[in-house]
Amino acid sequence: MTEPMHEVYAIKFGENPGGTRGEYFHGCAADPRDQSMQLDYYVWLVRTAEADIVVDAGFTAAMAQRRKRTHFRAPSEALALLGVDCAAVSQVVLSHFHYDHVGDLDAFPNAKFIVQSSEMAFWTGRFASRLEFHRLIEAEDIVRLVELGLAGRLEYVDGERELAPGVRVHLVGGHTPGMQIVSIATARGTVVLAADSSHFYGNVCGDAPFAVHTDLPGTYHAFDVMHGLASSPDLIVPGHDPEVLTRFEPVPGTEGTAVRIA
Repeated sequence: MTEPMHEVYAIKFGENPGGTRGEYFHGCAADPRDQSMQLDYYVWLVRTAEADIVVDAGFTAAMAQRRKRTHFRAPSEALALLGVDCAAVSQVVLSHFHYDHVGDLDAFPNAKFIVQSSEMAFWTGRFASRLEFHRLIEAEDIVRLVELGLAGRLEYVDGERELAPGVRVHLVGGHTPGMQIVSIATARGTVVLAADSSHFYGNVCGDAPFAVHTDLPGTYHAFDVMHGLASSPDLIVPGHDPEVLTRFEPVPGTEGTAVRIA
């Protein structure tokens, strides 16, 4: 049976224009370390014939002020530019629990949040309070996720699961213990939304890990999985690269903000 062909979009809601390659790449891949690099913040939309599936929930304006990030609009407002009614969304994939991916959860009052069991276990476990990990999350976000779990609104996955025909999540680890990616069947082939399994094209395409990870071999494993799933390297979509907005077709009326990947 032929899988349905879905549409995939990336929508930018913020940015950090002041980073350097030394901050963003690991080891020798960071050279030249002082090269300036912009990091963009996105949410993603998988549009099926039956429903919209959202991938990640960004962060709020208050969090942007606290973290000194540029914030153009709430992630939910960014999605609304593409006609998404967040109150009607039933599935939101959370790639992992870092602050820039789980901050706008209350904009989805009727959604189930798709998470890997190992991600929740890590961020409620013994090492989450250690500085190198704790700086990447916000306690209020983790508490909110626990509350959602107790309310029955987290859908736990252990590995791989199909969310709709042709739309699957895959546990890859590396960046965080429960890091998951999304593969989508489209008319262009299988698209892989890498989220933070590859922040930039230079990570997965250059075999050059991002600076932040819990498991370096796991990061390389994630690269291999993404290459194995995607129909071509061009269809692996990194989580923070400004080039995403130039490599794909702009959505009319949203130039510089939203692109159709497939």
